[in-house]
Amino acid sequence: MDPNHYRFRSRWALPAPAPVVYRILERVEDYPRWWPQVREVTRTDATAGTARIRSVLPYDLVVVLRTRRRDPAAGILEVGLDGDITGRARWTVTPVRTGGCLARYEQEAEVRKPLLRRLALPAHCLFRANHALMMRAGRRGLAWHLEAV
Repeated sequence: MDPNHYRFRSRWALPAPAPVVYRILERVEDYPRWWPQVREVTRTDATAGTARIRSVLPYDLVVVLRTRRRDPAAGILEVGLDGDITGRARWTVTPVRTGGCLARYEQEAEVRKPLLRRLALPAHCLFRANHALMMRAGRRGLAWHLEAV
């Protein structure tokens, strides 16, 4: 197993219709408004942008996001990742009977940032925990944002 390779999955039950959540998730430039660990996003064109992310651990990740798939009918948003991590990330937003939705997040990535690569073995569990905290805060932030909108 490569200690620099990660697979993450998260499921967010949200109290809003799937199309509403999809529209919010596709506006990646607005993530810093509701997701505290997404510090800034700068669009470079209609299909790409750069994000700076920082969770609990004292390092930033700078990632170029490039749209791979945008399918509102299927509720799928997928981007390619490049920069401090490479790989892909995907949201799949589906309605549930209660009127809300389920947003599933999947990410497969390899760490490229030199410092994090050197710390891969001793800090692997910390990196996974850091990601889990970030995702938990993102779900809370999005739920709060949905209430405010």
